[in-house]
Order: sequence, then structure tokens, then C-alpha cells
Amino acid sequence: MPPLLTSAPASAWTSRSFRYLLGSETTSLTGSAVSTVALAALAVLELRATTAEVALLAFVGQLPNACALWAGAFSDRYDKRRQLLGSDFAAAGALVSVPVAAVAGVLTIGQLYAVLFLLGSARVVHDAAAISLLPAVVPPPQLQNANSALGAASSVADSAGSNVGAALVGGVGPAMAVLADVASFVCSAVLLWRVGPAQPPVRPGPDRRSLLHDIAAGVRYVIGQATIRTVIAALATLSFGMAIMNTYWALYLLTALDVSPTAFGVIMGVGGAGSLAGALLAPRIAARIGVGPTIIVGFAVSPLAQLPLLLAKPGAGWQFTLSAALAVQLFWATASGTTQRSLRQTLPRFQGRMQAVSTTVTAGSRPLAAATAGALALVLDVPAILAVGALLQVLPTLLLLASPVRALRAMPIPPTPAAVPPAREGAS
Repeated sequence: MPPLLTSAPASAWTSRSFRYLLGSETTSLTGSAVSTVALAALAVLELRATTAEVALLAFVGQLPNACALWAGAFSDRYDKRRQLLGSDFAAAGALVSVPVAAVAGVLTIGQLYAVLFLLGSARVVHDAAAISLLPAVVPPPQLQNANSALGAASSVADSAGSNVGAALVGGVGPAMAVLADVASFVCSAVLLWRVGPAQPPVRPGPDRRSLLHDIAAGVRYVIGQATIRTVIAALATLSFGMAIMNTYWALYLLTALDVSPTAFGVIMGVGGAGSLAGALLAPRIAARIGVGPTIIVGFAVSPLAQLPLLLAKPGAGWQFTLSAALAVQLFWATASGTTQRSLRQTLPRFQGRMQAVSTTVTAGSRPLAAATAGALALVLDVPAILAVGALLQVLPTLLLLASPVRALRAMPIPPTPAAVPPAREGAS
């Protein structure tokens, strides 16, 4: 068994580059939370999207995840900062087309399909580069502290962005509210530029093998890591169940439960507060009950937190209950997710490809889940479809309890680069 981290982690705040990276992530995530509220309201309330169109929107938005393996291999080869900059500008360009088309009176559901596809593509590139950039910005003892800060920033961004999004939707309309996300991506790019190259990019030489070879090497590496492959398999199963629910979650709240756009934003904002607490407390929770149990509890809480939604009726009391349930769910989901991210970053190689494998099997399952939700809508009503998605979320906990994750108590110490044979780097 590898040695474990026992000393107190240093603060990642001492790194100037990390502070700029944190600011960039916070800014873009705040804008994305605004557009999540705005685009949902735009599709359901203004474009009058049908149940089938809502399912197709979810499918198209998740479809780029099928190319995540290529994005991961590309990330491990080239300058990660430039990939992050490119994804920010691509996302801003896609989003700005929404208010332009709305002002011209030509906005259609078809354009939303294209915008969501481009946003999903930018996110895949961003995620592969971002997770592999962080270990180059801060040293290994600071990774858990850095991920806690990033998780806390993400939670604040989700909460603030959701509430700002709800206010903007009510004040200027959902189409114009999207401009806030455009501005956030531009600001994010400015901050990223200040990060500076954390390490020299790995450029392909004359003997460099193809991206396909790099992808295969990365997949083999992840398969060889028992703990990591189990966590990724559990994430994929959980993601599938949640994606079935998320296909109709906004539609169900806005229509069947008669939740207003403002209340919708408040519910998401309260959930964000729970996520913030989970991110801040994740290192302490993992130190108290262990890394593995922290991960497992995060999975176990998810299906239980769906019960209020399945029982809910219209009314302020149920909206309060849904807010509280979402806060508890996101508290543990963020504590678990922050711990998982730190665990993966302790591995010495293939950071981009490891994230890509996770994205491919986790987020890559979501288009299939959206399609499944659309097919289920032919024979079931929305509450029954939500129940199917909740039931599927029980399986990941059983998988983790039967794995080595259950016995993991502390973070492994990353082996030195010299301990990893060059032949395993997949870039000979």
C-alpha cells in the first residue's frame, strides 16, 4: 500500500497563479449558473418547448462528452492555459448569439440546440485542461486545500449565479440575461492570461505516436488503478440516474409544481449554500471519517435526497423542503467530489486523459440517459420517470461498498516522477 499524507497541508493561497486560476473558475462558473436558469426559462416559458424538445436539448448538450478522450489526450500534449482560453472564447461566442437572435426576433429551439452543443464542447475541453493544470500550479501537499477552495468557489458561484440569473430573468428576460454569462467568460479569459504557463507544453516530436495511441495508454492506466476505476464506474452509474431526472427536473418544477423562475433560482441558490459548506468542510470530514467513507456517503445521500421531490406538491412549504433536500444532497456531493478530485490528482501521470476517461463514461452516459428519459416519456409520466432516475442512484453505493474505496482512510502520497517507467507515459 502506498504511503499516506500525514502532515498538515499547506495553503494553496500562497501561489499567485492559483489565485488567478481560482478567480477565473469562479467568474465563469457564476456566469454559467446564470445561463442555466436563463436557458431553462427561455426554452420552457418563452419558446414553449415540448417534453420531447426538452429531452433533446439535454441530449444535445451532453453529446460532446463522447469526444472527451480526444480532449484529454490533446490536453496532455499541449499548453493547457491556451486550451482554457480557447474554450472561454468559444463559449462566449456561442452564447452571444442568443440575445442577438432574440432582439432580431428569429430565436428558435433549433438555435438553442446548436448553442448547447457548442457550450458542451467548450466544457469538455475546459475540464480536461483544468484538472491537469492544477497539479502544475500547486504542489501535491496543497492539492486537497486547492480543491476545497475551488469547490467552495464553485458553490458560491452556483448560488450567486442562480439568484442573479433568476433576478435577471425577471428583470430583462431570459434571452438578455445570457449576456451576463458572455461577460463572465471574457473576464475568465483575462484572469487565465495572468496565470502564465505553469509548465512547458509537451510538444509532439518526430517519434510521437498518434493521439489514439495516447488515448489507449491513458485508458489502460486508469483501468490498472483499482480505486480510481471503481470511483469512475460509480460516478457513471450515478450520473446516468441523475441525468434521467435532470432531463425533466426544471420542467417539473416550473410546470407541475408551479415554481416561479425566481423561486427556481432561490432553490438552486440554497442548494449552492449546502455545496459551499461541503467544499469548505471536505478536508476536515475526510480527516475525521476517512477518504473512502467521505466518498461513499456522498453517493449514499443522493437517492435519499430525491424523496421530497417525488412526494412534492405545489406550495411554498414544499419549495422550502426541496431547497433543504437539495442543500443536504449538494453538501455531501461536493464533499465527496472534492475528495475524489484530490484522490485522482495524486496519480503521477495522465491527468488530462484520466479526467477524459471519467468524463467519457460519466458525462458520456448522459446523452443516453436523456434519450432514455425521452423514451420513457412515451409510456410513463414525469413523476414516474423521476422515480426511475432516483432508484438507479442506489446502485453506486453498493458498488463502492464492495470495493477498496471502503477501506481508504487517507490520501496516498504521489510517487515521484522517477518511480513511473517512461514506457507507461504513453508518449514514446
